[in-house]
Amino acid sequence: MTQEKIQVYTRRITMANKTQMITILYEMVLDYLAEAKDALELDDKKGFSEGLSKAMNCIDELIHSLNLNYELGKNLLALYLFEKRQILIATAKNSDEELNHVNKTFEALHSAYVQLEKMNNDEALMTNVPKVYAGLTYGKGNLKESFADNVMSRGYMA
Repeated sequence: MTQEKIQVYTRRITMANKTQMITILYEMVLDYLAEAKDALELDDKKGFSEGLSKAMNCIDELIHSLNLNYELGKNLLALYLFEKRQILIATAKNSDEELNHVNKTFEALHSAYVQLEKMNNDEALMTNVPKVYAGLTYGKGNLKESFADNVMSRGYMA
């Protein structure tokens, strides 16, 4: 994943509520799967394996976020574990056949959570983070980001 994409995800995570966090994790799984497929096309076995490993790490985060007191949580757990097995099979075979199912599953879950986001007006999970405002400045075609809030109030003071 490019440094720019990592920054975009980081910024989105700092401003996300619970539903948006799940949506972001789904997007990250899809991005890592795409990276793995691209690496496989280039015959980069290490890149393929790393992409799948990072996708599984995101799925692990999704598993940790489940509330297993509800039937939906149990169903999602079974689905996530199945998709992790598919990824492991793809890693062992060094093939992207199994990844088509994984991709379709996470695309469907992502689109469902995008709809849920519209109904969830909760505040961001992270507090005391600076707000970022981005806009064009006087420079030709440059995007300038500025931070608002008191950054000095973050963290510990010694």
